[in-house]
Amino acid sequence: MSNYQELLAQKAALEKQAIELEKQLQDARRAERSGVIAQIKNLLAEHGLTVADLGLKPGKQAGTGAAPTAGRKVAPKYRNQATGETWTGRGLQPKWVQAAVATGKKLEDFAI
Repeated sequence: MSNYQELLAQKAALEKQAIELEKQLQDARRAERSGVIAQIKNLLAEHGLTVADLGLKPGKQAGTGAAPTAGRKVAPKYRNQATGETWTGRGLQPKWVQAAVATGKKLEDFAI
């Protein structure tokens, strides 16, 4: 059976090995990326294309960032005729909608 010091030494060796493997992974990825980038540049030049032709913005990665509609206001779908309060139909129902539905009215009765 191994003692505590031997186990600590094994752990340190494994951690060192994991760091080396991580470095090798990063190097392999870097090399693979540079090959792919070179291939893409060659194809762009061969066909006379630009980044704009691809619909990409320079310096941005495809598929990252927020959706183009993020942060935009949504038009209200429902209005309380008595008070003028509105609701977009997204998220939790406001108290005035909950109260009206509880009294037997339908959500469609408030549609704008």
